[in-house]
Amino acid sequence: MDGSVQPGGTGGDPIVIVGAGLAGARAAEAVRVAGFEGRVVLVGEETAAPYLRPPLSKEYLAGSADRDSVDVHPLGWYAEHAIERIAGHRAAVLDRAGHRLALDDGRELRYSRLLLATGASPRPFPGPGASLPGVHYLRTVEDADRLRAALAQGGRRVVIVGSGWIGLEVAAAAKGQGNDVIVLGRGAVPLQAALGAEVGAVFDQLHRDHGVHVGNNTNVVELEGETRSGGTRVTGVRLSDRTLVRADLVVVGLGATPNTQLALGAGLAVDNGIAVSATFQTDDPDVFAVGDVANVFHPRLGHRLRVEHWANADTAGAAAGRALLGDTTQYAAIPYFYTDQFDLSMEYSGFGDLARDAEVVFRGDRPGREFVAFWLAGGQVVAGMNVNVWDINETVQRLIRSKVRVDPRRLMDESIALEDLLEPTPGMA
Repeated sequence: MDGSVQPGGTGGDPIVIVGAGLAGARAAEAVRVAGFEGRVVLVGEETAAPYLRPPLSKEYLAGSADRDSVDVHPLGWYAEHAIERIAGHRAAVLDRAGHRLALDDGRELRYSRLLLATGASPRPFPGPGASLPGVHYLRTVEDADRLRAALAQGGRRVVIVGSGWIGLEVAAAAKGQGNDVIVLGRGAVPLQAALGAEVGAVFDQLHRDHGVHVGNNTNVVELEGETRSGGTRVTGVRLSDRTLVRADLVVVGLGATPNTQLALGAGLAVDNGIAVSATFQTDDPDVFAVGDVANVFHPRLGHRLRVEHWANADTAGAAAGRALLGDTTQYAAIPYFYTDQFDLSMEYSGFGDLARDAEVVFRGDRPGREFVAFWLAGGQVVAGMNVNVWDINETVQRLIRSKVRVDPRRLMDESIALEDLLEPTPGMA
């Protein structure tokens, strides 16, 4: 890679990155690190400079981190590296034939190559009452500020609709600030879709042990409100069996949908996100996509994979920046994420698709919440999660990459170092 934009566009026009989140910021940074000296324009719908989203449901929401701590770079970094920021404006129309991007204020930007890093938006509650005052969604730092202020008062009855990662992290933060917290989820245990019943049960018990009320196998059909002296606001959630669960505030955590509107309007291929190659290229050679919005071909899986976790935005964002300059290295990272809830911290690496029907093997003290869980498919480790056990994630990832077949009994045996399992088990090669 020589650091020059490849042919296909209008030579002197800038690289334009649409989406000023972590993925967009890392792409801009990578372009400069690679030595590109032309114009780089970063377009963001939010007025804030790029920031990290994981703390918004963890330490920032809990009040233990300040605003500056979530920024990707100090504000002055962008000017120092000649990254032109257009903040507070939405990209409205992408004209691929003319290599032009129209913004919501009527301005037009020409581009040589363009990267779509438009992220995802919270999935709204599908029934009545979704927009009542007192109903919170969590995606932006402004969302976090509003929810943080509401939780900090303590003594509130907080009902969380959805028992996924966001729901459980918010539950931990809310309970830690002295609120009465109820989590309502459709699964038999929290995180069932992500981790399966056995591992999800660990999180179910964790929250119960810390005084969170967990309602599994529940279906919320309506958010109800009442009009009082201060106006109308949410006062409860109605379940499918007509039970009413009272609430002072409601947090909806039902996942996210990729922001593909710009791509669809431009006629790009969209399939659970913007469909791209392992080098982030769309079906237009001068348009790329990365981050939550991108469904990226993964060479290990042989099909596309859309990953919403921050680590993907971090590493894939940088890789996409290099791809804009002609790097043809296929992106083959193993998905990774982490969570902190009460006294449980964990890291997960692996492929959810491969782990869905896999055998789960535990190593360590599961009741004491100090263990490693492995998902085995065809004798191979396809995912691993270390809970309150540290400095092993790199080895877990090496096991996944190795595709070596492992005897589950050896995997469970703590007297055998994980590194030793990288050698094939006799008779299982």
